[in-house]
Formats: sequence, C-alpha cells, structure tokens
Amino acid sequence: ILAQGSARINSLFCVLCHNRQDSCKMAPAKTVATKKKYPAKKKAVSRLYAKGTILGYKRSKSNTYANTTLLKVDGVLTSKDAEWYLGKKVAYVYKGLKEKNGTKFRVMWGKVRKPHGNSGVVQAKFTKNIPPKAFGAPCRVMLYPSKI
Repeated sequence: ILAQGSARINSLFCVLCHNRQDSCKMAPAKTVATKKKYPAKKKAVSRLYAKGTILGYKRSKSNTYANTTLLKVDGVLTSKDAEWYLGKKVAYVYKGLKEKNGTKFRVMWGKVRKPHGNSGVVQAKFTKNIPPKAFGAPCRVMLYPSKI
C-alpha cells in the first residue's frame, strides 16, 4: 500500500528539479491531443410570429376604451403595411404566480381588427380585456390565418 502511495506522489513532482510538474521549466512539455473544431451549424429561423408591443387602450381625450387595444408591430411603418396583418391572431404571453396545467405561462388571445393612424399601429380585440400591467410588454402577432 505504501509503494502505491509513493508512486502517486512521485508522479506529481519533476525528477530533474523536484518542483511540481506543472511549474517545472526543465521537464519536457506535455503534448495534448486536441479535437478538430467544426463551425456550428446555423439553424433556420423557426419563429412563426411577428414581434409586437402593446401600447395601451384606444382612447380619446377623456375616455378610454378598454375593449380595444393598440399594438405596434415591428417593421410596420405605414397603415398600408398594417393592412396585411388584419385578421391575424395576437397572443399576449405572460407568467402567472401559480402553476396551472403544468406551466406558469399563460396566454391571452386576440385578433387584429383595423389600422390605427398612419404610423403602422393596429387595433386588436382580445377575448378578455388586456390588463394595464401589460402596457409596453411584448406580444406575438401570429402569421395565421393567412389570406394568401
């Protein structure tokens, strides 16, 4: 048993200068075989929705209409571009406190109804009104149902 222990200790120290092998300058450098590195394969983008932002409720100077929500879809700059999204489904994905159906994530579904103004904002109606906590939060504008 003693011989095995001393062999293990001797392998840690250099035979030439009696220093630790990792700090010894006299011992020959160890060659370590390295694997060839191949470039990572690029995956195709599989996002089936356009990113959007919930701006708030439709409103006038003194009234708010909570049953209609204003959305800004990324990359849509004119009302003519916004017309393509009419009828598309919208999902507001948020995280709840308690787990339901095996997940904490919940979804509120809606539908894009019509353009709002000239800057690409759209109006959407959700099955239940969006809570004010969601203002400024991201949403997903699905690319279905398709009219093409």
